[in-house]
Amino acid sequence: MSTASIDPVELRAPKGATTLEITWSDGATSRYRHALLRGFCPCAHCQGHQGPIGWAEAASDVDQAILDIEEVGNYAVRLVFADGHSTGIYAFRFLRDLGELGDVPLSEAKKMRFSR
Repeated sequence: MSTASIDPVELRAPKGATTLEITWSDGATSRYRHALLRGFCPCAHCQGHQGPIGWAEAASDVDQAILDIEEVGNYAVRLVFADGHSTGIYAFRFLRDLGELGDVPLSEAKKMRFSR
C-alpha cells in the first residue's frame, strides 16, 4: 500500500497507557503496543549495527512506557521510552505499515521484518 500522502492527524499515548494510537488522514486508526514499538525500534543500535540486539524480553510495561513524543520534521516522530531509550526515529510510513501488527501476538511479531 502506498502511504506517501497519508499523514497522521492525531497521536495519543496517555500517561499510564500501554498503547499508542494514531488516527490517519484517511480515517484509519492504528494501535501500537509499546512493547511492539520498542521491539521494532528503527535506530542503528537496536537494528544490530553494533552487534545483535534482541527484544527487551524482561522489560515491564513501566520500562516500555512512552514518556514523550517529539516531531521530527514532517515525516516522523521520536519516541522517548521510560527505559531511557530515545534514539529511534519512527517514519510515518513505517508506523503505518507496523500498524498491521496491532493484534498479532508479540511472539509472532518478533519473527517479522519491516523496511525502515
